[in-house]
Amino acid sequence: MGNIWKQGTNPHFHPHTMNPFRSILFLLFVTSPIAFASKPLVVSPSKPNILYIFTDDQSIRTISCYSEAQPWIQTPNIDALAEKGLRFRYSYTGAKCVPSRGNALTGMLQYRYDRETPYWPSHFRSQGYYTGMIGKWHWNVPRYKETWDWSAVWEHHLPGNGKNYYWDQSLRINGEALLPLEQYSTDAYTDLTIEFLKERAAEPDQPWYFWLCYGAVHGPYTPADRHIGKLEDAPEMTYPKDIFPPRPDKPEHMVNLSTNPPHPETGIPMKGDGTLDDAVKMYHEAVMAIDEGVGRIMKALEANGQLENTVVVFTSDQGYAWGQHGFNLKIAPYDANLLAPLIVHWPGKVPVNTRSSVPVNGVDLIRTFHSLAAIKPAANLDGRDLTELFLHPESRSWDDRPVLQTYTGNIYGETQMIEELKQAHKTGNWSKFNTHKTGIKAWLMVRQGKYKYIRYIYKDYLDELYDLEADPEELHNLAVRSEYHDTKLEMRALLSKELKKNRVKFLPLLPEPIQPY
Repeated sequence: MGNIWKQGTNPHFHPHTMNPFRSILFLLFVTSPIAFASKPLVVSPSKPNILYIFTDDQSIRTISCYSEAQPWIQTPNIDALAEKGLRFRYSYTGAKCVPSRGNALTGMLQYRYDRETPYWPSHFRSQGYYTGMIGKWHWNVPRYKETWDWSAVWEHHLPGNGKNYYWDQSLRINGEALLPLEQYSTDAYTDLTIEFLKERAAEPDQPWYFWLCYGAVHGPYTPADRHIGKLEDAPEMTYPKDIFPPRPDKPEHMVNLSTNPPHPETGIPMKGDGTLDDAVKMYHEAVMAIDEGVGRIMKALEANGQLENTVVVFTSDQGYAWGQHGFNLKIAPYDANLLAPLIVHWPGKVPVNTRSSVPVNGVDLIRTFHSLAAIKPAANLDGRDLTELFLHPESRSWDDRPVLQTYTGNIYGETQMIEELKQAHKTGNWSKFNTHKTGIKAWLMVRQGKYKYIRYIYKDYLDELYDLEADPEELHNLAVRSEYHDTKLEMRALLSKELKKNRVKFLPLLPEPIQPY
């Protein structure tokens, strides 16, 4: 497997004489006996293992089996996963790295959880599952020993560690030793995941849940050495229709937004000192190691005899816009910014080479994991159980079910939401809901059928309505057209209805959108 760890970091670690993963376990027994003091309940092997692969900033446009991908994109291993399973067209996993991970750890949307909310994997542990995770944490405190039987966490928040997405990373092993990596991080995460699978294969009577959080393909977009320049001869990318302003029917912050100004001589969209095309190709070259990692992990599952009883879910924390609507960013409530790949593989259960156009979100997956494991949630989760869709993707009973997604900036939990809304109404200062230097405001979004509705948490601000069948690129805001007035009000009422399902108390405090006609 190669030497993953740098030498000389711990007196108990001997990389040349021990398997790196086994030496990690040895280190844990030496330095942290408390972590393994109580053996979890062993349950029936009929309960499936769950492998949740969670990449970073990876748009559906990076996967060649999605029609939105550039023609020169090749992801054969992820495509093979889709061919043998179920691919979702509309996955609104999250809006940004931090809240998306908070959603994934609590099973709740951002306005419902705060830093004291328990993490659901600890409940899985109490019900007999062996839990593990590797990679980017980036939400609150890790709660290592409460949540995970085994963990190798990249503590993104440590000083000087936040940019080490690809090289010179260190992982916190089960809350104890901080061990530096010697490898390209994507490869190291893959190696350690495979070793985890081998270790768990030796305990076939205990199901496991493993959360693999690749740091790729977050910026600074850095391909593995073997992939650098692989796309430099590919044709120039196809640029979005609205990469340049103006956008007169959009909210105020969108009208003249331009993060990729045209070169003064060639007119080619730029990103910093280089072209947007160069940046996008570098981004896609960094995806190649993820694709290889997925292929290696699937082979390991098969070799270990774990494939048949393992649910593999591949997705990202959210998507990423490359010029669409003027953005090089996630966060914004448009499909170009949000949509992440979502592929589900479970041999003999999930039908092969199937697709679903039902919109789903990240907390739906957490609720579904509980259902698949036959574990009653310890808390009131926000998500919907997608088991029927997993097993019967052709089911029409889901066609008109709405999906909710939210982004409230740095505001978490309803108590803080209520306090900040009251303060904003009192002072007239809504800056806490201005969430990014591009001017994006906090937002609430609901999708039902072909319509998407967006409401901003900001005083005197325009809302948005899109017909995604007629206008999949969301170029024409129907909320400014009087002939769509009734539809807009219906979707606004639907948003309120979905929020009320969770007994939301801040609804009366939301500022009313402006009337454009």
